[in-house]
Amino acid sequence: MGGSARSARRVRYVSDFLRGLRLWFTPRRVAEEGETPDYRFSLANERTFLAWIRTALALVGGGFAVDQFLPDLRWGVRVGLAVALLAAGALCALRAVNHWVRCERAMRRKEDLPVSAFPTLLSLAVGLVAVTMLVIVVLGRVG
Repeated sequence: MGGSARSARRVRYVSDFLRGLRLWFTPRRVAEEGETPDYRFSLANERTFLAWIRTALALVGGGFAVDQFLPDLRWGVRVGLAVALLAAGALCALRAVNHWVRCERAMRRKEDLPVSAFPTLLSLAVGLVAVTMLVIVVLGRVG
């Protein structure tokens, strides 16, 4: 793929992202695109959104729990784990609304649903924190 084709893809991606970002705050405008899908698909999209939000809340709760309830951990370890969980929760919440808008638009346009590497990255981040916590538990508290 040539440089100009890549550049055009980037411009289109940024343009789509900015349009999608506006839809975060004005979801009624989604109805202006394409045709109304079967309501069951929209409701399934909403349930997926809510699942992502529950995941985000769990990650944020885990971050606070690590910070507040593990005072015996070395400060850097405790704060590092807490920040990793809190950041993952924040990213997950932002990704939830972005994914909802992208899927709703795709359904209305009769396009393939969007794919993302975010679930893989989130899984790796949570797995890394879990392995770190496992090591801490097995080796005893580092203080």
